[in-house]
Amino acid sequence: MKEINKDVYKNKWPILFVVVLMTFMACIDSSIVNVALPLMSKKLSASMASIEWVIVSYVMTICSIILIFGRLGDIKGKIKVFRWGIVIFTLASFMCGFSNNLVELVFFRIIQGIGAAAYMANNQGIITQVFPKNERGKALGILGSFAAMGTLIGPPAGGFIISIMEWNYIFLINVPLGIAAFILGLKVFPKSESNSEKIDMKGAVLFFIVVICLFTALTWGQKIGYNNPIIILGFLLSIISFVIFIKLEDKIDNPLLQLDIFENNVFSISLFCAFISFICLSASGILIPFYLQDTLKLTSRMAGVLMMVQPLIIAVLSPLSGNLSDKIGSEFLTFLGLIFTSMGFLLMSFLNEKSSIMLIIGFVSVIAVGNALFQPSNNSLIMSSVPRDKLGIAGSVNSLTRNLGQIFGVTLATSFLYVCMSYKIGYHVVDYIAGRDDVFIYGMRWVYAILVVICGMGWMLTAFRLHK
Repeated sequence: MKEINKDVYKNKWPILFVVVLMTFMACIDSSIVNVALPLMSKKLSASMASIEWVIVSYVMTICSIILIFGRLGDIKGKIKVFRWGIVIFTLASFMCGFSNNLVELVFFRIIQGIGAAAYMANNQGIITQVFPKNERGKALGILGSFAAMGTLIGPPAGGFIISIMEWNYIFLINVPLGIAAFILGLKVFPKSESNSEKIDMKGAVLFFIVVICLFTALTWGQKIGYNNPIIILGFLLSIISFVIFIKLEDKIDNPLLQLDIFENNVFSISLFCAFISFICLSASGILIPFYLQDTLKLTSRMAGVLMMVQPLIIAVLSPLSGNLSDKIGSEFLTFLGLIFTSMGFLLMSFLNEKSSIMLIIGFVSVIAVGNALFQPSNNSLIMSSVPRDKLGIAGSVNSLTRNLGQIFGVTLATSFLYVCMSYKIGYHVVDYIAGRDDVFIYGMRWVYAILVVICGMGWMLTAFRLHK
C-alpha cells in the first residue's frame, strides 16, 4: 500500500491539473452561455423565454444527479466515474456545437450536465485521496479558485468568443481540452478501488424529484409569480419529496446520502458557510454586469475586462491561501475570508451612478480577497472531516451545495432587486428602466445590504466555532 501511495503522490500534480481543468470547464459552462442567449435565440429561431432552458437544463441536471455519481464513485471507484464523465461531457459538447434547433441543443446540454455531474461529484474526493494532509489545503485551494474563476469568467469569456466567432464555439472549445484531459488522465490516474455495495435507486428517484420540482418552481416563479398555485404546488412537492427522502436514507443500510456525515459539526457548518458564500457570490455576479453596462454606460468589452478582476485575484491568492491553511489551520482563514467578503458587499452598497472605475475595482477586490481566503480553507475543512470511504459523497454534496447556492443567489438577487425597484418607482417592474438609473441603484443597494446580513451569518458561525 505504501508503494502505491508513493506512485500516486508522484503523479499528484498532473492528476490535479486534469481534475482542475475539467472542473474549470464545467463551471464555465454554467455561465458562459448567458451573454450568448440573445444571439442564440435569433440563430435558433427561439423565444427568449424558451432559450433560457439552455442554461437551466444544464444546471438542473447536475444538481439532480450529482449525489448519484458521488455514491457511485465510492462504490465503483472515483477515477473510473471521473473518466466516464470526461468522455460524456466532451462528446456532448461536440454535439451541442452542431445542434440545429433548440430541442437538440437542450437535449445535448442535459447529456453534457450528466458528464459534468460525474466528474464534479468526484473531483474533491480524488484530490483528497492523492494528496498528503500537509498539502491538501493548497491542492483544494487551487481547485476551489478555478471553480470560482470558472463561474465568474464565464460571461466575459462568452462575450469574447461570440465577438470573434459563431456561438457554436462556446461549446466546441471544450472538445480539444476534454480530449487532452482524457489522454493525460489515462497516463497519470491511479487504479480505481471498488466494492460490492449497491446504489439506492429509490433515494435517487426521490432526490431527482426534489431538485426538478424546486428548480422548476424557482425558474417559473419569477415569470408568473411565486403566489401562483402551480408554483406553490411545485415547492410543496419538493419539500414533501425531500422529507420522504431523508426518512428513507435514515432507514436503509446503503443510502444514497449517508446522513451520519452531517453529525460532524465541522462538515455541517463548513457546508452551510459554502452555501452562503455561493449565494452571495452569484447574487453579486448577476448585478455587476447591469451596473457596469446600463448604469455606467460602459461597453460590453470594457465591462468584461472589469469583471475579470475578481477571478484573477482569486486565481492568484487562492493557492497561497490554501498553502497558508496547511500551516496555520483553516478555521481562522474561513472566518477572515467571510469578514472581508462582508466588508466588500457593504462597500458595494455605497456605489452610485457617478462612482469611479478605480473605486469599483477596489471594492470588488475586497470581495475577491475574501473569497480567496475562504474557499480553499473551507474546502479543506469539508473534505478532511470525512473518512476515506465517504470522500465521493462528501465531494458531491459540496459540489451540489455550490450549484444550489448559485441558483438561489441569482433568484434572490433578481427577485429582491425587482421588488425594491417596483417600490421605488411605484409600479411593478421586471427589467432595467431606461433613463431611471436611480431606481436600479436603489434596488442594488438593498440587495447588497441583504448580502451583508447573509454573509454575516456565516462569519458569526465560524466565530462561534473558533471560540468554542
